[in-house]
Amino acid sequence: MCRKTYLITGGAGFIGSSLSKKLLNEGHSVINVDNFNDFYSPAIKENNISPFKTNSRYTLCRVDIRDRDALITIFKSYKIDVVIHLAAMAGVRPSIADPVLYEEVNMQGTINILECMKIRKISKFVFASSSSVYGDSKQIPFREDNVMSRTISPYAATKKAGEEMCHLYHYLYNIDIVMLRFFTVYGPRQRPDLAIHKFTRMILNDQPIPFYGDGSTMRDYAFIDDITDGIQRAIAYLAENVKVCETFNLSGNHSISLKEMVHLIAVNTGKQAIINPLPMQAGDVICTSADISKAQKLLGYNPNTSFEEGIRKFVSWYQHSFCSLSTVLQ
Repeated sequence: MCRKTYLITGGAGFIGSSLSKKLLNEGHSVINVDNFNDFYSPAIKENNISPFKTNSRYTLCRVDIRDRDALITIFKSYKIDVVIHLAAMAGVRPSIADPVLYEEVNMQGTINILECMKIRKISKFVFASSSSVYGDSKQIPFREDNVMSRTISPYAATKKAGEEMCHLYHYLYNIDIVMLRFFTVYGPRQRPDLAIHKFTRMILNDQPIPFYGDGSTMRDYAFIDDITDGIQRAIAYLAENVKVCETFNLSGNHSISLKEMVHLIAVNTGKQAIINPLPMQAGDVICTSADISKAQKLLGYNPNTSFEEGIRKFVSWYQHSFCSLSTVLQ
């Protein structure tokens, strides 16, 4: 097997730490660039990476991607084969509250990474984009070649701008790029602010859950193991091709309503959900649904985890692993 060195930004987060585990287990080296910000508890991210710290093929760099000088030092210090850019300020609603921060991290930070790659002549790049770039599109399911409607949140706008910068650096500097539009990712290690995690906690604690709209809004959820598989397939695609700049949807290939999602969590916790009905919020979309035929054809991507199985795995992880961590954090 050809062992490589991967630089992963946001490598202590939900997707980044899950991907790091897989790459390390396969014998590769991982450089994790993460600033451990307080968007959610840094202790959770510390816990995510704690098993890797004794691995000689794992390097942790506590750096903010807005710090270009620090990034240049990292890029000069290691021979990097592939950059996987996952770091970002995430979330639609928080971006509406602080659009300036989202612009600084998601746009300027992405340019900083691409500039470092240009300087060091690193030519393989995976960029984590988002289904939010489709806005409130009426073309369903969402296809990569859809005529893009206007975005409806600062977060979505920064991800769309990031894609444009990827196209630009590919055109100007011959960087081979795969942009992955993640749909709603869930599973063990999911961020505590996201709906499945938050609702599981609230149902188990007999707290009313915020229920926006009538429960008919739908999301195309993707289990974490399928997403990390998709990233690895994107890496393989880059290894086999040159002069490429491609965009792929990655999802679970099946949209689930808010009502059904809450019901499945309640069933797996064995408790009743207490509903707190609320109006729809600004920035929310009615439905996300991905056409993944391009990823299936070119990457060989096929999600294997049903939503029912994924919820079972998440609730089990939460009850057996995260609850004990939460007790320590309190």
